Amino acid sequence: MEFETYDDAYNYYNCYAREVGFRVRVKNSWFKRNSKEKYGAVLCCSSQGFKRIKDVNRLRKETRTGCPAMVRMRLVESMRWRVLEVALEHNHLLGSKLHKSIKKINGGSTKRKVSSTDGEVRKIKLYRALVIDSGGQTGLSAREVKTFPELPNQLNLKKGDAQAIYNYFCRMQLTNPSFFYSMDLNDEGHLRNVFWIDARSRASCSYFVDSIFVDNSYLSGKYEIPLVTFVGTNHHGQSVLLGCGLLSGETTESYLWLFKTWLHCIPGRMSPQTIITDRCKFLEKAIAQMFPKSHHCFSLVHIMRRIPEKLGGLGNYDAIRKAFGKAVYDSMKVIEFEAAWGYMIQLVGVSDHEWLRSLYEDRLKWVPVYLKDAYFAGIGENLHPFFDKYIHKQTPLKEFLDKYELALHKKHKEETLADIESRSASALALRSRCSFELQLSKVYTRELFKKFQFEVEEMYSCFNTMQIHVDGPIVIFLVKERVLLGEGNRREVRDYEVLYNRSGSEVRCICSRFNFSGYLCRHALCVLNFNGVEEVPGRYVLSRWRKDYKRMYVPSDHGSGEAVVDATDRVEWLNRLHRSALRIVEEGLGSVEGYDAALQAFEESLNRVHEVEERVNV
Repeated sequence: MEFETYDDAYNYYNCYAREVGFRVRVKNSWFKRNSKEKYGAVLCCSSQGFKRIKDVNRLRKETRTGCPAMVRMRLVESMRWRVLEVALEHNHLLGSKLHKSIKKINGGSTKRKVSSTDGEVRKIKLYRALVIDSGGQTGLSAREVKTFPELPNQLNLKKGDAQAIYNYFCRMQLTNPSFFYSMDLNDEGHLRNVFWIDARSRASCSYFVDSIFVDNSYLSGKYEIPLVTFVGTNHHGQSVLLGCGLLSGETTESYLWLFKTWLHCIPGRMSPQTIITDRCKFLEKAIAQMFPKSHHCFSLVHIMRRIPEKLGGLGNYDAIRKAFGKAVYDSMKVIEFEAAWGYMIQLVGVSDHEWLRSLYEDRLKWVPVYLKDAYFAGIGENLHPFFDKYIHKQTPLKEFLDKYELALHKKHKEETLADIESRSASALALRSRCSFELQLSKVYTRELFKKFQFEVEEMYSCFNTMQIHVDGPIVIFLVKERVLLGEGNRREVRDYEVLYNRSGSEVRCICSRFNFSGYLCRHALCVLNFNGVEEVPGRYVLSRWRKDYKRMYVPSDHGSGEAVVDATDRVEWLNRLHRSALRIVEEGLGSVEGYDAALQAFEESLNRVHEVEERVNV
């Protein structure tokens, strides 16, 4: 963190000390030789050190315990006070009554007690409301966050919610330097919107922001918590959290603020290729303004869940539901969807059903046959709310903040275990002699390989691969497949057209499995095999599914090429350092030897940094 003045830094630490329950004193101060300008200081707990030997026999009770808690800070080139080192742990009991910290004024012997004066109120307000990210950027003016009644342009906080937000953010800011949060105030200074993202989620944004799901179901569903989450898919196909927000309401302005703040945390400010949301006109407008190059789609999963609610009252509901599903999932071509949709409308018997009419008008954003050029990276298969098992309609904000860390810990543990399993020597057993299976068993993570392995197995349900059109190097094949139907073990034969470019090893199937899921389908594999291709072309082996993805890919802060470090942008410094450190952490999880090596590397690096700092401070 950085502060404008030494007094600001002192006041911040002093108020923190009062909250925790200890006193502060100045351990050391450094001044420039030819002036009285201070350029460095160490603030410590009043229990730091021990009494001198000649003072031991005095009647005054010994209060010092050699406490290590301290903050070291220095005036830097930008003329701001930067915190260089922090130790939070104390070796003695803390108490709420230990709050009368003493401060020397102007280096003299006069001492001042911090009491309940206007000055103290100002300092505490500064401490409680100052929002500073890891680069020292202020996101909220020095105003006290209070609870206000429900209004359209301010967050509806209940008693204790503001304190819960403050406690959580301050704790994370002090213990997690890469934690970022921002608050949006209305014209009256009331809290309107909030955004935060933890260190692990910030790191995930470096890798898994290609396709995202913006989940506003808690906000639109009138939950107690007006939560909006950014969710991606990692290299195991698991959901990963990419950021959270609390919004005062569903407005284009609120969503725009949320997107702008979130984008600030994305390396290179790269927009996602695909953004999936529920149907919402405010979200649609905000995404069009903020991410004009992204492919915005509506969640098919959410639409299908609403069928019983929207169509359940119709007389021949079962027949309509089946016709709806057939039109959406079985149509390979636009003309097939149009015909199937028309048949379903006839079954409905209502020519102008409002919900169906609006769905048809939006068909380009949710019907798979219209989205074959969009890139989903498998996220469309995993659109459950990230906090599904942790939040219900009446969950209060304070309870959610406690469950938030629990949920993230569980998700992080699952990803770590999946990493270890994928890198272990015991690979999944091969189920065929197909060269494609052997090739990708060495590349894909365990979960993705199992999905690809299923496609290899299903190649045996395909037959009669034949050419139906030739145009130079481009050939269109027809692959027949015995497709298993939902009822029992009955199968029917379906035709799939596959385009193959002999000169460029390009293969595209009409089912678009690659665009939707990120790996080739059985039909494309049959065509490659038919043409004597023994390995899946590199363009169809996405690096995001590799078991060594985080090792081989170091994201650039500028989107591509070698990142140029800005000498003044400490947010950029932090992002790059954190990602580099995280790679070592993940590599160290593979074995005991790797853990020991990673730990030793960190200790050696820290010692080298301390040596550099000491030389700079001389």
